[in-house]
Amino acid sequence: MTDDPTMDHLVPAGIALAAGLVGAFLLRMVLRWLAGHAGRTRWSGDDVMVAALRTVAPWAAVAGGVAGAAAALPLTRAVQHNVNQALTVLLIFVATVSSARVVAGLVRSVTLSRSGVAGSATIFVNITRILVLAIGFLVMLQSLGISIAPLLTALGVGGLAVALALQDTLANLFAGVHILASKTVQPGDYIQLSSGEDGYVEDINWRQTTVRDLSNNLVVIPNGKLAQSNMTNFMRPEQQLTIMVQAGVSYDSDLEHVERVTTEVVAEVMTEIAGAVPEHEPAVRFHTFGDSRIGFTVILGVGEFSDQYRIKHEFIKRLHKRYREEGIRIPAPARTVALQQGTVVFPQQRAGEDVVPFA
Repeated sequence: MTDDPTMDHLVPAGIALAAGLVGAFLLRMVLRWLAGHAGRTRWSGDDVMVAALRTVAPWAAVAGGVAGAAAALPLTRAVQHNVNQALTVLLIFVATVSSARVVAGLVRSVTLSRSGVAGSATIFVNITRILVLAIGFLVMLQSLGISIAPLLTALGVGGLAVALALQDTLANLFAGVHILASKTVQPGDYIQLSSGEDGYVEDINWRQTTVRDLSNNLVVIPNGKLAQSNMTNFMRPEQQLTIMVQAGVSYDSDLEHVERVTTEVVAEVMTEIAGAVPEHEPAVRFHTFGDSRIGFTVILGVGEFSDQYRIKHEFIKRLHKRYREEGIRIPAPARTVALQQGTVVFPQQRAGEDVVPFA
């Protein structure tokens, strides 16, 4: 200090500090009111920005009050410079953390709005958060008078060594970015890999993709393997799909009657069972003269992949019941055994049935 502080110095300093504290309190109250209004809007981005401002604005008011108090006191130039520098670093740190939250929240909001599912693609969120924090750290060093050019050079050389050591990890990272950028897979899609894994995509992060199968188990697939595998996405280009059920009737059946009855059962299932597509046009296609029956395919429409099991279940039950009522016979497979005296036809043995030998 150049002089001892007097009342002429302490009063303005106290007023400046009190003004900063009061300003921080008022800003927090106003931003709390804004947060209530933002919570009633449909867009989640305004909630993220207001939450960040509730952190930055009060700290900025307090830092302004401290800076005003320091300017009112008889401090030496070196002390004044150190105080201003410390306040600058504090504000940069708070602004960086808040900016990282805002950017990550906006990226998450955009991801949710585009994919339309509950899950989130955290890979983009994590990358943007790290980039913002890294930029803020470099700005903080620059404000302290530390040259960042040597640091950037060292990071470039070290990054090359790290890239060589973490080839698999980086391959998974870029594969995840490519998968999401190309929109071939999004959280919420039902996928099946050529290796057999299938289920709903829960999340795609920087290293792996998490898939929840129909047994409610989580399957973790590295992004590199996912990008290289032959994959079927049952949600794209649209969520609705068709399934085929194979059936057959005896040769003495009236095929016109069979087609009409089957079509009625399909229309009934499509309108009454949850997950079916009511506007689906019933389709029955005869295709095979088999050994013991005429085979045909029934085409059903389902809302999404997991609905097919319930719809098949109900369709087979109702079709079997209706065929019995209409007198339409579904023959059992048969086989012919040649004997010396002639030919005898045996129904093909089913699981659990006893074989009765010749007497």
